[in-house]
Amino acid sequence: MLMIGRGNAAILSPMKVALVHELLTMRGGAEHVAKVFADMFPDAPIYTLLYDEKKLGDWFPKERVRTSNVQHSLLHAAYSTLGQANNHHLYLKRFPAAIEAWDFSDFDLVISSSSAFAHGIITNGRPKHLCYVHSPARYLFDRTHDVLNRAGQGFFGRLRRKFLERTFHQLRIWDSEAADRPDHLVAASKEVQRRIELYWRRESAVIYPPVDDFWFQESKQQTANSNRPQSQSPIPNPYHLVVSTLVPYKRIDLAISACEKAGIYLKIVGEGPAMASLKRMAGKNVEFYGYRSKDELKDLYRSAQVTIVPGEEDFNLVALESMACGTPVLAYRAGGPLETIVEGKTGAFFDAPTAESLTHALREFKRENFDAAACRSRAEEFSRQKFEEQMQHAMQKVMESK
Repeated sequence: MLMIGRGNAAILSPMKVALVHELLTMRGGAEHVAKVFADMFPDAPIYTLLYDEKKLGDWFPKERVRTSNVQHSLLHAAYSTLGQANNHHLYLKRFPAAIEAWDFSDFDLVISSSSAFAHGIITNGRPKHLCYVHSPARYLFDRTHDVLNRAGQGFFGRLRRKFLERTFHQLRIWDSEAADRPDHLVAASKEVQRRIELYWRRESAVIYPPVDDFWFQESKQQTANSNRPQSQSPIPNPYHLVVSTLVPYKRIDLAISACEKAGIYLKIVGEGPAMASLKRMAGKNVEFYGYRSKDELKDLYRSAQVTIVPGEEDFNLVALESMACGTPVLAYRAGGPLETIVEGKTGAFFDAPTAESLTHALREFKRENFDAAACRSRAEEFSRQKFEEQMQHAMQKVMESK
């Protein structure tokens, strides 16, 4: 019987397990899930196409990480030198072959965490392959035209667009074959499950990503404030919050435009390739905080009027982290947040992916209509313990399959 767990009471399987996560170059929801897998199997090596030790070495120590031939190539050396670590489109053609080159024959089980390529590893049934799908590659399907339109801008836009059009066509052919390779698929949400069925024609089970226990705990700042006389307690300026990787599809531009129109102060936490363009469009009511430690972020969540999720999300752990801290969420009415936010109790929605729709929702939003305890209670339904128990069942199932 396969048993897994954490802490002193953990019972770890004697099986040899390998973990795969395609890119370890930035922190996000998918990397959070990969870290949970790494904690569940502390002896398992972690295979990845590209690895940034400076950004993720504390989550995934270098001695556990096994990189691909792309990491060691001259191209990747240029890639790092040019500061293009988040722009992996230049290397898309090389990723399938790099994924397929790994040999897992010495393992009993491989758990892959896939947003584009990790599902394509080759195991041929030995070892078993359980794939946790954050989403089929969105730039190959429902976001293709958005990506191509952005790539087509600028002096070399026409060449970039032609290159990506050919690359995406080749990758779709590979993806259709690779989608049949995992022995069992787990989807991060019902929305992702729908895409798996639509694009891959495969069944999957839904296991929601977990919100970390950390977000429910009292923050250091709260403890310090509680020891001050009441007259000395700080009164924070009211602000709205965005926590996100700064990439175009997250639609941070909508939050900036809407908050400017509504005269609302906005704090943005996160890093990414779109930061420079977002800063150019932002006015005096917008402040960029870059990367923040978990303690700092917890205080930002707790003091915010609302956390805004402006883009269409596969799942979105930020919404759960915010609710765990007692702060409601205002999200675009699509994708994963529909499965976590209880409208009118733990958050609200805006209906169209436009600044006008979000501006209207911001003006209608009243913080006093939402109870912090109700937000925390909802977030508790997505606990790490529940996630690990469900994953244990999925692992048991795949190991018993023929």
